[in-house]
Amino acid sequence: MHPKNITSTARPGGISDAEIAVIIPARLAASRLPGKPLAMIGDAPMIVQVMRRAMEAGFGQPGGSRVVVACDDASIAEAVTAHGGEAVMTDPQHPSGSDRVHEAIDAIDPDGRIRVVINLQGDLPEIDASILWPLADALIAGNAAIATPVAPATEAEIGLDQVVKAVIAFPHGDPASVPDAGSTGQVLYFSRCPVPHGGTTATPVWHHVGIYAWQREALARFVSLPPSPLEKTERLEQLRALEDGMAITALVVDSAPGGIDTPDDLAAARLRFE
Repeated sequence: MHPKNITSTARPGGISDAEIAVIIPARLAASRLPGKPLAMIGDAPMIVQVMRRAMEAGFGQPGGSRVVVACDDASIAEAVTAHGGEAVMTDPQHPSGSDRVHEAIDAIDPDGRIRVVINLQGDLPEIDASILWPLADALIAGNAAIATPVAPATEAEIGLDQVVKAVIAFPHGDPASVPDAGSTGQVLYFSRCPVPHGGTTATPVWHHVGIYAWQREALARFVSLPPSPLEKTERLEQLRALEDGMAITALVVDSAPGGIDTPDDLAAARLRFE
């Protein structure tokens, strides 16, 4: 995924790296792949591999940003700490990863010094986590509540229910061009259906990557809201934010990282790590 890591500590809006935290929610139960966070990939559990990707991208450095696994089971916390990571226990009954991330950030930073909270999925052991730096910058520069990546959807992905599509409004430019990686736009809607209908070169179909950079205040508001009508219809919690009027910035990346949801996904990832 691109754009690559921005190594400068001078972030937009005067924010420092120490005001950013990457929180990786991890739930032991999973309907399609039970015990997924602890599934071994290479020399470590999946959740540890995701944590490593964040650290390799420059997060979690002394005096800088934090990388924390927010988990619901002691076995996950033990695996993380055994590999030199930081874990915090959260309520097993949380309905979503967003709720788990919110509890974790309040636990590790009760004084509210961290301003940007990045929710990184725990099933992306091969992610190029350098994307999280420009994602945080897009959030701040755009003065948005949330920033999230999008990638051009392939023909095979457009019709898949499990691939979430995003409708994006980009600043006016060449109507015949697709925005390059690093471009930003405003999210208008998310759907499991192929939208916009009849997408063209000028209005491509965008694959939403389920990673979120939050303004901390927006995350706190979001988890206080009840599930919204469109959220329940599409089964997409990010629609709750749009229905509440929160601004969501989309950051274009080259491609969507592959998550691990099934035993076949896990077997393929293990082969790639050999």
